[in-house]
Amino acid sequence: MNIQRQNWLISRRHFLRGAGACIALPLLQCMVPARAATPPGPQPRRGVFIYLPNGVNTYEYQILEAGVEYKLSKPMASLEKHRSVITPISGLHHPSGLGHHHNCQRIWLNAAKVGQTHRATISVDQLIAQQTAPYTRFPSLEISNQGGSMACSADGVMLPSHASPEAAFKELFEEPKGGTTAQRRDFNRRASVLDAVMDEAKKLESELGKEDKGRLDQYLTSVREVEIRTQRSDEWLDIPRPKLEPAMQSHLNRDISLQMLGDYLRTMYDLIALSFQTDITRVVTFVTGDEGKGPAIPEIGVRQDRHSLSHHSGNADRKRELAESDAFNISQFSYFLDKLKATPDGEGNLLDTTMALYGSGMSYGHSHGNANLPIIVAGGTKLGVRHGQHLDFNRTKDFKGYDGHGPVYFKPVNEEARLSNLLLTMAQKLGVGTDSFADSLKPISELNA
Repeated sequence: MNIQRQNWLISRRHFLRGAGACIALPLLQCMVPARAATPPGPQPRRGVFIYLPNGVNTYEYQILEAGVEYKLSKPMASLEKHRSVITPISGLHHPSGLGHHHNCQRIWLNAAKVGQTHRATISVDQLIAQQTAPYTRFPSLEISNQGGSMACSADGVMLPSHASPEAAFKELFEEPKGGTTAQRRDFNRRASVLDAVMDEAKKLESELGKEDKGRLDQYLTSVREVEIRTQRSDEWLDIPRPKLEPAMQSHLNRDISLQMLGDYLRTMYDLIALSFQTDITRVVTFVTGDEGKGPAIPEIGVRQDRHSLSHHSGNADRKRELAESDAFNISQFSYFLDKLKATPDGEGNLLDTTMALYGSGMSYGHSHGNANLPIIVAGGTKLGVRHGQHLDFNRTKDFKGYDGHGPVYFKPVNEEARLSNLLLTMAQKLGVGTDSFADSLKPISELNA
């Protein structure tokens, strides 16, 4: 039952070793022969999923106009220069419905029900990583500055995350302690254990009932996943990691206090951009704050955490500071888009081949509501993504405009406007051949170029 003993994997290993260190470099013109149609392998498709905890100050955040002629709200003003490569989306909701919970980040990408994370299935980022993993040293990168990942494996297990730029940098760009020999010895030991587990499972399978066979199959799915990752990691051991300039190393390989949130976020965004530029991974999740806390921003005078600000009980100062926190966080996302756009990639730039999802699993944190989620999609124009408009799924035939309490919805206006529809759309654009994801109904056709 060892699924790694396949010819295509051997072929892939020879290809990677034959390519040498160039596999870890960005695509350069000197790598492509003058008359070559395309470089080896498919065009890179990259996905990054960025989570803002505790929703937003909806009254300030909500865009009032739909379509192309929309005006960005004050908290989103920093994105004005990116209008041609972003799509703000209103009216999407999560299937879990209203509930008092602080684990929305855990279910944002897999559409599990609130309180049923034990039944969670694969998150969309990991579904995409299954397609991109054969071409990169790391299948995906998980970052979370206060704990709590969004990435969920095929059997519903949350993947560990890095909290600091230093930890993530060491994982991506530094050779492991003990060198290649020690790491290969560890991989071989792990492979032997996995082989033994699979052999025992094969003997046991014939003795189990239908229900137990289903549970065993779920368990073996995780074993196979570990086996695949182990084999691919072994194949990369003989390929040097990309060499970075000393200035870049010192900038990224450091521990940064959340007391300077802007520095922290920009450094993480630099690290993500570099991981895409060097093609060391093509899938990243980034939780910018834990739902139960969410970092304060002392550098701009916002000293309370986002959780406290979102539970404002009508306090005008807290509402104002939440809007300021929204604007600050979105401006850092705008910086990330600047970075991707300024980084060459083949005949374009990294933003052309990267789809970015920015938003939250709550809309109005004071009520823990998840109707009308704050969502922004960016990039991916070379992947067939259309931008330049505000998609507003709240505008049903009964829509009467955003006035009074209009921006705050306690239940979905449009039941068919599901966040999972967007996740399905992103999965398809990023190379996953599927017609559904979680409780999705259909892809969002308005995003098609």
